[in-house]
Amino acid sequence: MKLVSGCGPGLNLVYSYLCDLQAVWGIVAETVAAVGFLVTAGLLLGLLAWALWACLPPRRRRGMGAGVATLVLFLLGVAGVFGLTFATVIRLTPQVCPTRLFLFGVLFALCFSALLMRSLALQGFATARGWGEPVAVLALSAVQVIVATEWLITVLVRDGLPCAYSQAEFVMLLIYVLCLLAAALVCSLWSICRSCCTYSYSYTGHSQGRARLHAGLPFATTLLSACIWVVWIALLTRGNGAMGRRPSWDDPVLSVALVSNGWVLLLGHAMPQVSFLCRGESWMKEGPLDFAGWTSPTSGTTSLGDSKEGRDNGTFQSDTHDKRGKGLNPVLCSPYESGFSMAEIDPDKDYSIPRPQTTNTTEPYDEYYGPS
Repeated sequence: MKLVSGCGPGLNLVYSYLCDLQAVWGIVAETVAAVGFLVTAGLLLGLLAWALWACLPPRRRRGMGAGVATLVLFLLGVAGVFGLTFATVIRLTPQVCPTRLFLFGVLFALCFSALLMRSLALQGFATARGWGEPVAVLALSAVQVIVATEWLITVLVRDGLPCAYSQAEFVMLLIYVLCLLAAALVCSLWSICRSCCTYSYSYTGHSQGRARLHAGLPFATTLLSACIWVVWIALLTRGNGAMGRRPSWDDPVLSVALVSNGWVLLLGHAMPQVSFLCRGESWMKEGPLDFAGWTSPTSGTTSLGDSKEGRDNGTFQSDTHDKRGKGLNPVLCSPYESGFSMAEIDPDKDYSIPRPQTTNTTEPYDEYYGPS
């Protein structure tokens, strides 16, 4: 058995990249993937603990279950992407091959469908509202599960030669995932365009800024993911063969693509969404519009249960005084003027509007306009 530097003497060569000092890419990839997996697992456990605490009867919050479920699915997908990196560091064998081919597309379909539904939810689509968002994420991911299962059955089992596939066939397996990524990119771009063109009537201006932030993060995440996918697909299908590095660079390309895309999903969407969700209640407590300086007949009034001193509404004085046995001679007041009593009007005075007086009954307007 060949002795690999950095590995034990009895280690199987299938796992040599995990400790080979001459192939440092394996050690770096597994280290970065392990850190990403631990961070994702910590976020997932913290989110579940916060959700249980938030659902306690004294502090129960409605409408948060769907958001937590969608984010849990996304975190599971990101954790799976980091875990799948170890399957690409290990050498390709008939036992490892189905795991790579099946989970690669399913995990990314789960992540990209969550990004797609998040962008649709920001635009107010009815399908992405409430529990429709996690259900749609599962439904979109289930399509890739069916595609990968059929592909494994028809391609890997043919002629009794498991894992006898080309790199182009592997990319063909991921066409549906690429469609999800493209749809998420277009929807997130449309969402950020709407957030930039829509005027916010919030007096603080925070609502518009938060809308742009919520729309910008999915767009940046999907854009970086699309760039990563373009690079690794180009290298895997043509670049490695053109440079004479096939098949020695195939596994490193997949490992770097998984690790880099996993961290993009974690930093660009998972962490901000957990922060937004946990701080959602405090952000909902935005103050009402400030009408300082406005005059209103009801300004300065207190609640019905509070006692206040001052002049009561005269329109209701007669009714309340009759019931209490007080005020035998009620005072009628105008309901349109505060403090204007109809009893103060002197009936002997003329309150009519003055009219022009004239004694010319035949041509009454001659004196007004003058002689023609």
